[in-house]
Amino acid sequence: MAVVIDPTARVSPKAQLGENVTIGPYSIIGEHVTIGDGCEIGSHVVIHCYTTMGKDCRVAPFASVGTKPQDLKYNNEPTTLEIGDRCDIREYVTLSRGTSAHGKTVIGNDCLFMANTHVAHDCIVGDHCILANSAALAGHVTLGNWVILGGLTPVHQFVRIGDHAMVGGGYRVPKDIPPYVRAGREPMSYEGLNIVGLKRRGFTNETIALIDKTYTILYLSNLNVSQAVQRIKQEVPLIPEVQNILDFIAKSQRGIMPGPRLGR
Repeated sequence: MAVVIDPTARVSPKAQLGENVTIGPYSIIGEHVTIGDGCEIGSHVVIHCYTTMGKDCRVAPFASVGTKPQDLKYNNEPTTLEIGDRCDIREYVTLSRGTSAHGKTVIGNDCLFMANTHVAHDCIVGDHCILANSAALAGHVTLGNWVILGGLTPVHQFVRIGDHAMVGGGYRVPKDIPPYVRAGREPMSYEGLNIVGLKRRGFTNETIALIDKTYTILYLSNLNVSQAVQRIKQEVPLIPEVQNILDFIAKSQRGIMPGPRLGR
Protein backbone atom coordinates (compact mmCIF):
# COMPACT_ATOMS: atom_id res chain seq x y z
CA MET A 1 0.00 0.00 0.00
CA ALA A 2 1.25 3.46 -0.84
CA VAL A 3 1.69 6.32 1.59
CA VAL A 4 -1.67 7.96 2.40
CA ILE A 5 -1.61 11.62 3.42
CA ASP A 6 -4.84 13.42 4.23
CA PRO A 7 -5.27 16.54 2.06
CA THR A 8 -5.38 18.75 5.16
CA ALA A 9 -2.07 17.44 6.54
CA ARG A 10 1.23 19.26 6.02
CA VAL A 11 4.34 17.17 5.38
CA SER A 12 7.72 18.79 4.86
CA PRO A 13 9.46 17.84 1.60
CA LYS A 14 12.51 17.16 3.80
CA ALA A 15 10.68 14.44 5.74
CA GLN A 16 11.19 10.77 4.88
CA LEU A 17 8.18 8.47 5.02
CA GLY A 18 8.44 4.69 4.77
CA GLU A 19 6.02 2.36 3.02
CA ASN A 20 2.39 2.01 4.13
CA VAL A 21 2.50 5.16 6.28
CA THR A 22 -0.76 7.04 6.90
CA ILE A 23 -0.94 10.68 7.98
CA GLY A 24 -4.27 11.84 9.40
CA PRO A 25 -6.18 15.11 9.02
CA TYR A 26 -4.49 18.36 10.04
CA SER A 27 -1.29 16.67 11.18
CA ILE A 28 2.09 18.36 10.65
CA ILE A 29 5.30 16.49 9.86
CA GLY A 30 8.37 18.71 10.16
CA GLU A 31 11.76 18.86 8.50
CA HIS A 32 14.29 16.06 8.96
CA VAL A 33 11.64 13.68 10.30
CA THR A 34 11.92 9.99 9.45
CA ILE A 35 8.87 7.75 9.88
CA GLY A 36 9.27 3.99 9.42
CA ASP A 37 7.15 1.55 7.46
CA GLY A 38 3.61 0.88 8.58
CA CYS A 39 3.24 3.82 10.98
CA GLU A 40 -0.19 5.32 11.58
CA ILE A 41 -0.23 9.03 12.44
CA GLY A 42 -3.63 10.21 13.66
CA SER A 43 -5.30 13.57 13.27
CA HIS A 44 -3.91 16.84 14.67
CA VAL A 45 -0.50 15.30 15.48
CA VAL A 46 2.69 17.36 15.32
CA ILE A 47 5.96 15.51 14.71
CA HIS A 48 8.72 18.05 15.05
CA CYS A 49 12.08 18.23 13.31
CA TYR A 50 14.91 15.75 13.95
CA THR A 51 12.58 12.97 15.06
CA THR A 52 13.15 9.39 13.93
CA MET A 53 10.37 6.84 14.37
CA GLY A 54 10.70 3.09 13.75
CA LYS A 55 8.27 0.70 12.12
CA ASP A 56 4.60 0.08 12.94
CA CYS A 57 4.20 2.87 15.49
CA ARG A 58 0.84 4.48 16.19
CA VAL A 59 0.38 8.10 17.21
CA ALA A 60 -3.02 9.23 18.49
CA PRO A 61 -4.62 12.66 17.98
CA PHE A 62 -3.06 15.77 19.51
CA ALA A 63 0.26 14.17 20.43
CA SER A 64 3.35 16.38 20.15
CA VAL A 65 6.40 14.29 19.25
CA GLY A 66 9.95 15.65 19.13
CA THR A 67 9.09 19.01 20.62
CA LYS A 68 11.78 21.42 21.84
CA PRO A 69 13.08 20.65 25.35
CA GLN A 70 11.46 22.48 28.23
CA ASP A 71 14.89 23.52 29.47
CA LEU A 72 16.06 27.12 29.81
CA LYS A 73 19.58 26.08 28.83
CA TYR A 74 18.39 24.87 25.44
CA ASN A 75 19.54 27.28 22.72
CA ASN A 76 18.04 25.77 19.55
CA GLU A 77 20.97 23.42 19.03
CA PRO A 78 20.12 20.50 16.70
CA THR A 79 19.20 17.56 18.91
CA THR A 80 17.13 14.47 18.25
CA LEU A 81 14.37 12.16 19.42
CA GLU A 82 14.77 8.49 18.48
CA ILE A 83 11.76 6.16 18.79
CA GLY A 84 11.91 2.40 18.23
CA ASP A 85 9.44 0.04 16.58
CA ARG A 86 5.82 -0.70 17.50
CA CYS A 87 5.39 2.10 20.00
CA ASP A 88 1.87 3.27 20.85
CA ILE A 89 1.72 7.01 21.59
CA ARG A 90 -1.68 8.08 22.78
CA GLU A 91 -3.63 11.34 22.99
CA TYR A 92 -1.83 14.52 24.17
CA VAL A 93 1.47 12.75 24.81
CA THR A 94 4.55 15.02 24.67
CA LEU A 95 7.98 13.60 23.83
CA SER A 96 10.89 16.06 23.87
CA ARG A 97 14.17 16.07 21.97
CA GLY A 98 17.49 16.11 23.81
CA THR A 99 19.72 19.02 24.77
CA SER A 100 23.42 19.54 24.24
CA ALA A 101 24.03 17.66 27.51
CA HIS A 102 23.24 14.31 25.87
CA GLY A 103 22.16 15.27 22.37
CA LYS A 104 19.15 13.00 22.15
CA THR A 105 16.16 11.42 23.81
CA VAL A 106 15.88 7.68 23.11
CA ILE A 107 12.82 5.44 23.34
CA GLY A 108 13.02 1.70 22.75
CA ASN A 109 10.68 -0.78 21.09
CA ASP A 110 7.14 -1.82 22.05
CA CYS A 111 6.45 1.00 24.49
CA LEU A 112 3.02 2.34 25.45
CA PHE A 113 2.58 5.97 26.43
CA MET A 114 -0.97 6.49 27.66
CA ALA A 115 -2.81 9.79 27.38
CA ASN A 116 -1.11 12.95 28.71
CA THR A 117 2.21 11.29 29.52
CA HIS A 118 5.44 13.28 29.16
CA VAL A 119 9.03 12.29 28.40
CA ALA A 120 11.43 15.19 28.88
CA HIS A 121 14.78 15.93 27.28
CA ASP A 122 17.69 13.49 27.35
CA CYS A 123 15.67 10.60 28.76
CA ILE A 124 16.44 7.01 27.86
CA VAL A 125 13.46 4.63 27.88
CA GLY A 126 14.04 0.89 27.38
CA ASP A 127 11.92 -1.68 25.57
CA HIS A 128 8.39 -2.75 26.60
CA CYS A 129 7.87 0.17 28.99
CA ILE A 130 4.39 1.39 29.94
CA LEU A 131 3.65 4.90 31.24
CA ALA A 132 0.06 5.13 32.47
CA ASN A 133 -2.02 8.28 32.11
CA SER A 134 -0.27 11.54 33.09
CA ALA A 135 2.96 9.92 34.26
CA ALA A 136 5.87 12.31 33.64
CA LEU A 137 9.61 11.85 33.28
CA ALA A 138 11.78 14.88 34.05
CA GLY A 139 15.03 15.44 32.17
CA HIS A 140 17.78 12.80 32.07
CA VAL A 141 15.63 9.99 33.51
CA THR A 142 16.58 6.42 32.54
CA LEU A 143 14.10 3.54 32.46
CA GLY A 144 15.25 -0.04 31.96
CA ASN A 145 13.28 -2.65 30.04
CA TRP A 146 9.73 -3.70 31.06
CA VAL A 147 9.25 -0.78 33.47
CA ILE A 148 5.66 0.13 34.37
CA LEU A 149 4.77 3.54 35.84
CA GLY A 150 1.35 4.08 37.37
CA GLY A 151 -0.78 7.06 36.45
CA LEU A 152 0.02 10.56 37.71
CA THR A 153 3.56 9.51 38.69
CA PRO A 154 6.26 12.23 38.51
CA VAL A 155 9.86 11.04 38.19
CA HIS A 156 12.62 13.42 39.33
CA GLN A 157 15.51 14.52 37.11
CA PHE A 158 18.36 12.01 36.70
CA VAL A 159 16.46 9.18 38.41
CA ARG A 160 17.07 5.64 37.16
CA ILE A 161 14.47 2.87 37.30
CA GLY A 162 15.67 -0.70 36.81
CA ASP A 163 14.42 -3.51 34.59
CA HIS A 164 11.01 -5.04 35.38
CA ALA A 165 10.24 -2.52 38.14
CA MET A 166 6.64 -1.48 38.76
CA VAL A 167 5.85 1.89 40.35
CA GLY A 168 2.51 2.65 41.98
CA GLY A 169 0.41 5.50 40.64
CA GLY A 170 0.36 8.97 42.13
CA TYR A 171 3.64 8.82 44.06
CA ARG A 172 6.76 10.95 43.59
CA VAL A 173 9.93 9.16 42.51
CA PRO A 174 12.89 11.13 43.92
CA LYS A 175 15.36 8.22 44.23
CA ASP A 176 16.57 5.40 42.01
CA ILE A 177 14.37 2.29 41.96
CA PRO A 178 16.30 -0.99 41.58
CA PRO A 179 15.28 -3.78 39.17
CA TYR A 180 12.49 -6.33 39.68
CA VAL A 181 10.67 -4.54 42.51
CA ARG A 182 7.35 -2.91 43.30
CA ALA A 183 7.62 0.63 44.62
CA GLY A 184 4.99 2.85 46.20
CA ARG A 185 3.88 5.00 49.13
CA GLU A 186 5.07 8.44 50.20
CA PRO A 187 7.97 8.71 50.48
CA MET A 188 8.65 6.15 47.75
CA SER A 189 9.83 2.87 49.25
CA TYR A 190 10.26 -0.85 48.61
CA GLU A 191 6.98 -2.80 48.46
CA GLY A 192 8.28 -6.24 47.52
CA LEU A 193 9.08 -7.99 44.26
CA ASN A 194 7.14 -7.55 41.04
CA ILE A 195 6.39 -11.26 41.22
CA VAL A 196 3.44 -11.28 38.82
CA GLY A 197 5.44 -9.45 36.17
CA LEU A 198 8.47 -11.68 36.62
CA LYS A 199 6.42 -14.88 36.30
CA ARG A 200 4.64 -13.56 33.21
CA ARG A 201 8.03 -12.94 31.60
CA GLY A 202 9.35 -16.41 32.27
CA PHE A 203 11.54 -15.98 35.35
CA THR A 204 11.95 -19.31 37.12
CA ASN A 205 10.98 -19.86 40.75
CA GLU A 206 14.63 -20.41 41.59
CA THR A 207 15.65 -17.07 40.06
CA ILE A 208 12.81 -15.24 41.80
CA ALA A 209 13.85 -16.79 45.11
CA LEU A 210 17.42 -15.51 44.72
CA ILE A 211 16.17 -12.03 43.78
CA ASP A 212 13.94 -12.13 46.87
CA LYS A 213 16.86 -13.16 49.07
CA THR A 214 18.91 -10.29 47.65
CA TYR A 215 16.27 -7.72 48.56
CA THR A 216 15.63 -9.29 51.95
CA ILE A 217 19.27 -8.64 52.79
CA LEU A 218 19.22 -5.17 51.24
CA TYR A 219 16.01 -3.91 52.81
CA LEU A 220 15.11 -6.11 55.78
CA SER A 221 18.40 -6.86 57.57
CA ASN A 222 19.00 -3.53 59.34
CA LEU A 223 22.20 -3.06 57.34
CA ASN A 224 23.28 0.04 55.45
CA VAL A 225 23.60 -0.29 51.70
CA SER A 226 27.35 -0.95 51.68
CA GLN A 227 27.05 -3.63 54.36
CA ALA A 228 24.12 -5.24 52.59
CA VAL A 229 26.00 -5.37 49.30
CA GLN A 230 28.90 -7.14 50.95
CA ARG A 231 26.59 -9.71 52.54
CA ILE A 232 24.78 -10.29 49.24
CA LYS A 233 28.09 -11.02 47.55
CA GLN A 234 28.91 -13.52 50.30
CA GLU A 235 25.55 -15.26 50.63
CA VAL A 236 23.72 -15.07 47.29
CA PRO A 237 24.85 -16.81 44.08
CA LEU A 238 25.74 -14.08 41.58
CA ILE A 239 23.35 -15.09 38.83
CA PRO A 240 22.86 -12.42 36.13
CA GLU A 241 19.78 -10.95 37.83
CA VAL A 242 21.56 -10.55 41.17
CA GLN A 243 24.57 -9.03 39.42
CA ASN A 244 22.20 -6.64 37.63
CA ILE A 245 20.93 -5.46 41.03
CA LEU A 246 24.46 -4.96 42.36
CA ASP A 247 25.57 -3.10 39.24
CA PHE A 248 22.50 -0.86 39.48
CA ILE A 249 23.29 0.02 43.10
CA ALA A 250 26.95 0.69 42.29
CA LYS A 251 26.02 3.14 39.53
CA SER A 252 23.40 5.05 41.52
CA GLN A 253 24.07 8.77 41.81
CA ARG A 254 20.87 9.84 43.57
CA GLY A 255 20.82 6.86 45.93
CA ILE A 256 18.29 4.03 45.90
CA MET A 257 14.86 4.25 47.47
CA PRO A 258 14.61 3.17 51.12
CA GLY A 259 13.04 0.02 52.48
CA PRO A 260 9.61 -0.21 54.09
CA ARG A 261 9.03 1.68 57.30
CA LEU A 262 7.52 -0.37 60.11
CA GLY A 263 4.23 0.73 61.58
CA ARG A 264 2.92 2.49 58.49
